[in-house]
Amino acid sequence: MSTNPSDDPPEKAVDTENVGGLEEILPPQLLPIWSRVQLIQEFRDAHGRTYISVAEAIIAIGLTAGYLYWLTLYFGG
Repeated sequence: MSTNPSDDPPEKAVDTENVGGLEEILPPQLLPIWSRVQLIQEFRDAHGRTYISVAEAIIAIGLTAGYLYWLTLYFGG
């Protein structure tokens, strides 16, 4: 094994141009499921930051409500 810094990493030896998607290797029966996954990925690419912010806010509200409910059961019940 050479530790020479001029050696190219193994990733450089792989041609990644014109690489297709997963639909090239999926059987036809799974293509409808894959199209739904692609729609979700496109949505995340378009609205990723807003989507994450809203999801975090909803989760924070739910966790806070659950914690307050637990506190009322613990101290009041």
